Amino acid sequence: MSLSVRVGQGFDVHRFEPAPGSRTLVIGGVAFPGERGVVSHSDGDVVAHAAADALLGAAGLGDIGTRFPDTDPAWKDADSIDLLGRVARLVRAEGWQVGNVDCSVVCESPRISPRRGEMESRLAGAVGAPVTVKGRRAESLGALGRGEGIACLASAVLVRGA
Repeated sequence: MSLSVRVGQGFDVHRFEPAPGSRTLVIGGVAFPGERGVVSHSDGDVVAHAAADALLGAAGLGDIGTRFPDTDPAWKDADSIDLLGRVARLVRAEGWQVGNVDCSVVCESPRISPRRGEMESRLAGAVGAPVTVKGRRAESLGALGRGEGIACLASAVLVRGA
């Protein structure tokens, strides 16, 4: 039996809207009412986007912008958990199993840890495998440290046995 393992990396970043209320902030499939939403074509979920990119990269299937372009009105205000589920199905259709996805969210606000369990549950449901989420602060450095936006880095492991 031969075993094939591939690793992918994903990244996404969005700037916050100037004021709360214009759009709901969604992180890891979880809504954060009262927080500033992000400027984006879809719902702007940086965690779902980074996880999808990591999965696509590991499987050699391009990237989220190619699959769901922001120039296509079909994806306007799209639910990113749905997009992540579509990506996971594409990956499985290519014969891969998702081992896990690990995500690090970088933002000054909101705090990630109180809602981590909800995020991990929503993301794992879409992926069909374990997904971990960690919150990180930029410690007042740069645009993220000034609270101007939010970013996420993700890694995914895919496994294929023969």
